[in-house]
Amino acid sequence: MATATNQFSPDYAVPPGWILQERLEVEGISHAEFARRCGRSPKLISEIISGKAPLEPGTALQFEKVLGVDASIWLGIESDYRLHRAREAEAETAAASAEWVKAFPVRDLVKRGCFQRPESDTDAVSKLLAFFRVGSVEAWTARYGRANVAYRHSRSFKSDEASLATWLRLGQIEAEQQDCAEYSGSRFKQAVRNIRSLTRDPVAEALQQTTRLCNEAGVALALVQPLPKTALSGAAWWLSPRKAVIQLTARHKTADHLWFSFFHEAAHILLHSKKGVFVDEANGDDTEQEIEANEWASNILIPKGAWQTLVASSPRSARAVKAFANEQGIAPGIVVGRLQHEERLPWSQLNSLKVRLARKSQE
Repeated sequence: MATATNQFSPDYAVPPGWILQERLEVEGISHAEFARRCGRSPKLISEIISGKAPLEPGTALQFEKVLGVDASIWLGIESDYRLHRAREAEAETAAASAEWVKAFPVRDLVKRGCFQRPESDTDAVSKLLAFFRVGSVEAWTARYGRANVAYRHSRSFKSDEASLATWLRLGQIEAEQQDCAEYSGSRFKQAVRNIRSLTRDPVAEALQQTTRLCNEAGVALALVQPLPKTALSGAAWWLSPRKAVIQLTARHKTADHLWFSFFHEAAHILLHSKKGVFVDEANGDDTEQEIEANEWASNILIPKGAWQTLVASSPRSARAVKAFANEQGIAPGIVVGRLQHEERLPWSQLNSLKVRLARKSQE
């Protein structure tokens, strides 16, 4: 993420009135005489000298004619002084916002290269606001705070507000960098069907192809590792009416969980409102939309009739699971994961058929 670096930021600035006062003394011109020459009131000149009134472009042009100092120089001094005063005011506000900073995973953001380690709490406030692309703590609250957390609908929601907002912002940054076609529901449905068969391929290759297929249908796919105080499996939301986002954590570190999360989030994109931000925690939720997304993902991966036939046979062997997975054209780990989730198979059995995720495939 681009940040301003190597910029000279002096800790002082003088108002143009100070320079004007010195010049008038050198020229031997009184305030009243200078005001008459400029065609301005003595009161305005006095207020400019004291720093109470800003130096406007028209006045700077008059100063140029009377004193022979280019108007751009006067305006540059004025601009530097006003910017310095604004930075001072911002620093005072940031100092009062030190407690706000403590809620965020600043160290993790530094490790991920989002910005350099802050030199102070004030610097941390500034860096966080730049990371979120907002100008103040109040603006952050208006955009990311409790007024706009429709996804926090469950009483069992356990993820921390600041960490969740940070994780979503990381996904937004990744999504913005992906070049996507305009969203098409029909193309995305076809992409989802094609992605189903990719679950049998090596995970890194499959994710690369999945991202390509999603992008061609107008969906960005972002894999963002979870942050402290988050318990998320994924999220689905819209960057714009023409670009959807599926964001995954891969926190369970097995391919079957990753793929189910993908299809679950795809269901939100295809079935539910573009205005919602669907954040799905690891333990799931019992809302109507979450139940619908779970059922949709389950049936896409393994059609209902085929699943009922399988469970009726009470499969316990790796051979039976592999044969069924091959018949369905999906990874056997997905079958194992669902059998375990529905308590039709102990969590300790057939885990050898599951694929563990390499660290780089989660990044």
